[in-house]
Amino acid sequence: MTKTREDGVFGGLFADLVPRGLYARAALILFLPVIVITLVVSVMFLQRHFEGVTRQMTESTVRELALIAERVEDSATPEDARSAGGSVAGALGLTLHLPAPPRQGDLRRMYDFSGRVVIEMLRAGVPELRAIDLATDDKRVLVVLNGRHGPYALEFDRRRVSASNPHQLLVLMVFTSLLMTGIATIFLRNQLRPIRRLAHAAEEYGKGRIVPYRPSGAVEVRSAGTAFLDMRNRLERQNEQRKLMMSGISHDLRTPLTRLRLSLSMISPEMPPDAEDIAAMEADIAEMSRMVDGFLDYARDEAQDSRATLTPVASFLDSVLADAERAGQPVRLTHFEGDTSGAAVFRADMLRRALENLIGNAARYGKVVELDATLGPRSLRIGVEDDGPGIPEDSMDAAMRPFTRLDPARRRNRQQGAGLGLAIAADVARAHGGHLRLGRGGRLGGLRAELVIPR
Repeated sequence: MTKTREDGVFGGLFADLVPRGLYARAALILFLPVIVITLVVSVMFLQRHFEGVTRQMTESTVRELALIAERVEDSATPEDARSAGGSVAGALGLTLHLPAPPRQGDLRRMYDFSGRVVIEMLRAGVPELRAIDLATDDKRVLVVLNGRHGPYALEFDRRRVSASNPHQLLVLMVFTSLLMTGIATIFLRNQLRPIRRLAHAAEEYGKGRIVPYRPSGAVEVRSAGTAFLDMRNRLERQNEQRKLMMSGISHDLRTPLTRLRLSLSMISPEMPPDAEDIAAMEADIAEMSRMVDGFLDYARDEAQDSRATLTPVASFLDSVLADAERAGQPVRLTHFEGDTSGAAVFRADMLRRALENLIGNAARYGKVVELDATLGPRSLRIGVEDDGPGIPEDSMDAAMRPFTRLDPARRRNRQQGAGLGLAIAADVARAHGGHLRLGRGGRLGGLRAELVIPR
């Protein structure tokens, strides 16, 4: 058996005795203190009952026996002794037998633990004792003493020297412990069930199977379950996008490669290519280069290695607009709502790439591109709008999927890219805890893309 770091805490033989399962360990942590406390309370109660209380009660009875014995010894005749001792015994609730019934030695039942203390105290307090009988009738005590007129006996209720019904408290304590243990077991199972469900979902996902799972239970378990779902969804999305990327590469590059192959097959020393053929091949190479760059940008965004920093929003947007103007893209900032000197926490390089894709798409399909921003107390919203044909309502969700190309209205030229611009922007928004919204522009009438991230 391989020992873990946790085993080293317990060490040695004790580590092998500790349960391995979470349920068993939680039950041990919960029930072991209850059992220990119950045992300690029981021992303390029994100690106090069988010794402390019994000794106090027996001491009182010893004084009563001594008083009766004194009256018997002071009597001149057996009749006087029977009369004097009986009157005192009757007043104290005892019964005098003169002469005494035959008794030899002390009698006590084996399970009568308090009887041992009673016999010890009576022997120490009444020297004239001849025999003590606690076994003939477990509810009565018979004490035989030696007197000047012969042996005589005193009989009294056992409750005078020991408390009655001590088992009731023990039975009540045991019953209460069992009841609380049952309630704790039900509660413990309900608390551990969400953890087991989470472990089962994680184990099944490790085997390549996705089982339904919904976070439940305590706050910490819900947090772990939500984190697991986010991780599983992110991995599934990455796997799906990886598959789409591979299929997109194989599909999109096949067409320009086929055209290049045909163009090259028609070239011979006798028929050199003219300028039009060379321009067409250069266009095919440029198209493949753009596709490969798009694939690399998408893969680089998937890594998401950069750290989020506090960045001034206005200066960041100015730098993005300056880069777009140098690239010849007709974009302008229409308005900035909020504190112009305010800042937000985001990954500047990733957000820049997302905006460059949105602006590039808008410039590709429209003639006018407008950018606006709103810096609120909790979020940053950046909108990019064009005057192009837009995207139909029923195709907006599909437009944000990688390697997706829409109808010919959005593909008016050959430089259609790899279908990754909106997908990259959506992934950047999700990486920042935000989202990308698509809709119809209210000013220009084309596509409006809004990037919203928490501040």
